[in-house]
Amino acid sequence: MLVNVYSAAIYEIDAYPIRIEVNLDRGIGYHLVGLPDKAVSESSYRISAALQNSGYKMPHNKLIINMAPADLRKEGSAYDLPIALGILAASDQIKDDKLQDYWFMGELSLDGSLRPVRGALPVALKAKEDGLKGVILPFENRDEAAIVDGIEVYGMKNIRDVIDFLEGRSSPEPYRLDMEKLFYDELDRFEHDFADVKGQESVKRALEIAAAGGHNVLMVGPPGSGKTMLAKRLPGILPPMTLEEALETTKIHSVAGVLKSSRGIVTKRPFRSPHHTISDVALVGGGSYPQPGEISLAHNGVLFLDELPEFKRSVLEVLRQPLEDREVTISRAKFTVTYPAGFMLIASMNPSPSGYFNDPNSPLRSSPAEMQRYLSKISGPLLDRIDLQIEVEPVPFEELSDSRRGESSAEIRKRVIRAREIQTERYRDYPGIHYNAQLSSKLIRKFCAVDEASLQLLKNAMDKLNLSARAYDRILKVARTIADLDESQDIKSHHLAEAIQYRSLDRQGWFG
Repeated sequence: MLVNVYSAAIYEIDAYPIRIEVNLDRGIGYHLVGLPDKAVSESSYRISAALQNSGYKMPHNKLIINMAPADLRKEGSAYDLPIALGILAASDQIKDDKLQDYWFMGELSLDGSLRPVRGALPVALKAKEDGLKGVILPFENRDEAAIVDGIEVYGMKNIRDVIDFLEGRSSPEPYRLDMEKLFYDELDRFEHDFADVKGQESVKRALEIAAAGGHNVLMVGPPGSGKTMLAKRLPGILPPMTLEEALETTKIHSVAGVLKSSRGIVTKRPFRSPHHTISDVALVGGGSYPQPGEISLAHNGVLFLDELPEFKRSVLEVLRQPLEDREVTISRAKFTVTYPAGFMLIASMNPSPSGYFNDPNSPLRSSPAEMQRYLSKISGPLLDRIDLQIEVEPVPFEELSDSRRGESSAEIRKRVIRAREIQTERYRDYPGIHYNAQLSSKLIRKFCAVDEASLQLLKNAMDKLNLSARAYDRILKVARTIADLDESQDIKSHHLAEAIQYRSLDRQGWFG
């Protein structure tokens, strides 16, 4: 007897339908075909024990299981449940009336319970797109799948619950999730607040500009000056995610298997802070069967690289292309995958190996040669892609001991949101452009025009600082953002002068 059961495979961050054909014939043997990986091939042992411990049996006849399309690689343990149901239906142990209406996914434990799997959200989205009635998956994945409206979602704890539903012995209600309430309730809740930061007003200003225009930032300062503390507070002043951004971010986290089970949707902009020992594959994504890396997990959020020169140079260099294209393409011999990587890069570093370069009060000193050797770990092309370079000074005792609270993240965020609204309106006729950091060279010439006096100021800065063409473009984009924060239609000289100040590492004499 031939039975078809339906599931899905994940490719990039989208799902593709998989038809699992189970044929029971005379003879003996268990044959699984259709490019299964090791986890899928081992499913027969899990399925056999799960069926036996759930009151069913594995047929002793010849089983041929084909996973179509046969040329698409099948990965992971999510196919345990649909294969088990196909075997039971093919051997007449259960009815197959409802198998055509649903997609099934779930890993089987030996006792028949269902374990959570990756990719529930893209599977539910694809099932709705294809007109399926619903999806049946592990209980822990139900919040994630229920984000999709207009499709039935059943979260089951074991295979017995699934069979009782298919046989009509139980009639559970489809799981419902008030996604909008969950989404909007979480938008404004942040653990870290700029009001707790003492001093550092100039750095706060730079981070506000970065948030308003989506610019990359490098903070340079001695240990204890507050670089990490400031970086952790940046997501709190970024504009809230739109529902579209939240769904896209959730899909990436779902595919990577890092989505928190306590909620079905990512409501806050991601903040990823990998350790400096990370490999280039872990950062950009990859592996034998490519998975999203840290830069994709930071999509629509912040990637924070603390102690930037401690990262391997090869790791930092692979950031160059994603910073420009806002996506990363991973190529293998037989296929290519592309993951989104639209993140803000926030990096921090000490000014020298000792951390106290040019500090006359420090017992640890570094020579200019040591300093240059230390900074040479970061290439010029990478520095060119960082819009704002800020020197972070230690906080004086008078400011540190001041009991007054600073300006809150909520107040800063209001100005950032207003600036972003101006940019959204300005670029409404340009698909894919939402804020100033995304401007191409052509659009910079159109929207970042300056008067003759400002042009002369920029020319002098280019000559004295020996700036590259890319740095020239980035100064104009930052100046455009500063003007937007002032709600000024034109870029004025003081906007441009402030933008030039944020090229600290380009200044002559910075190395001592």
